[in-house]
Amino acid sequence: MANFESLSAKRVVIISPDNQLVNELTPLLQLHLGASTVERVNGYPSPEMLASAAEGGASFLLFLDFISDSAQAAELLEKIGPAASQFQILALLGNNGADQIMGCLRLGAVDFLVQPFTGDQLEGALTKLSRVQLLPEVARNQGSRIVAVMPAKGACGATTIASNLALQAKKQGVKRVLLIDLDPLTGNLSFLLKVKSIYSFLDALHRASELDQDLWKAMVTEVGGVDVLLSPDIMPNGSHELRDPSPILDYARRHYDLLILDTSSVYGDWNLNVARMASEVLLVTTNELPALQAAQRALSYMDTNRVGRWKVRLIVNRYLIDVGLSRDVIGTALHTEVYETLPSDYEAVQKALMEGRSIPMSSPFGKSIANLAGKLTGFSGPPKPVPEAPPKKASSLSGLFSLFSKTKALR
Repeated sequence: MANFESLSAKRVVIISPDNQLVNELTPLLQLHLGASTVERVNGYPSPEMLASAAEGGASFLLFLDFISDSAQAAELLEKIGPAASQFQILALLGNNGADQIMGCLRLGAVDFLVQPFTGDQLEGALTKLSRVQLLPEVARNQGSRIVAVMPAKGACGATTIASNLALQAKKQGVKRVLLIDLDPLTGNLSFLLKVKSIYSFLDALHRASELDQDLWKAMVTEVGGVDVLLSPDIMPNGSHELRDPSPILDYARRHYDLLILDTSSVYGDWNLNVARMASEVLLVTTNELPALQAAQRALSYMDTNRVGRWKVRLIVNRYLIDVGLSRDVIGTALHTEVYETLPSDYEAVQKALMEGRSIPMSSPFGKSIANLAGKLTGFSGPPKPVPEAPPKKASSLSGLFSLFSKTKALR
């Protein structure tokens, strides 16, 4: 039997009004989690009650009953999803229907069990949970916010957004900001910012056990008041074997108020673990059909790999209301609210990139980045833009939904 010692330190709670379900599951939990005391909440508590129980710093492993009342369970899961650093949730289901499973994962469940519950099924779920659980210190340190910027596909402008977001957050008053290029293969943050360093994040990763303030200061490069840790200039051997970014992020989050992570995509263990450790994931797309289909695939991939949908923020870059699909259509097609649109501002963006500086606040793109930084950090950005007028032409929703439904069927 596998050893789940790290999970046995959590308070194990079954949330269910069904006595038979609780009696069926409790012996399995006691067997597989050693000496853990299994507690029970008879019914569906309010999110405020759960938050109050966690005020002392306790960490919970919750088994949430979707069989007795799926609507109440879904509402509770949705509301406590953003507190997943303290509550790790496994859904208890009556069948293995794909729609309900995906719905639970999107709302923040780490995994699920299907009745009748078995030891093998529980052990598989606990094995997955032990691999993806956050470090305890990450959960305790609520002051450090980690924002991962991930492109749905290449050339969506994710690196431009990441770099300008970090510089703008610094201007808005965030004291300690770190920008990291975590793309080991094609990272181009050094090119955009016109900076060089003999060190990269790989050096920090390999020397994680030795990191101190002096060594860290030598590894980062200061740009506009922001510390920057670059990717390697030369493609390293074994880069495809990278799995765990936590040694870098664990050190950095103790010394910075905000971490902005520039990544290559959502795919692969390295990027998935970046997303799992992040407070927010900015999924960057454009409003063109190929990019939106890539965004749909990326969202499905993160759902399947237990990256909570509650932390994903959809960013539509180079947005033009007269070209491509409208904001409302995008949100409807992807079943995800568009968190922010960034306007197409070619001249200002290209000029800033050529000069290796941040995009000015006076430009449309600069104003939108400032607004996005304010939303993410809590600092006030510039006035929000006037809502867009409805498109003059009706959007061809049928073709779009047909495209996405075919994509879904291939998963």
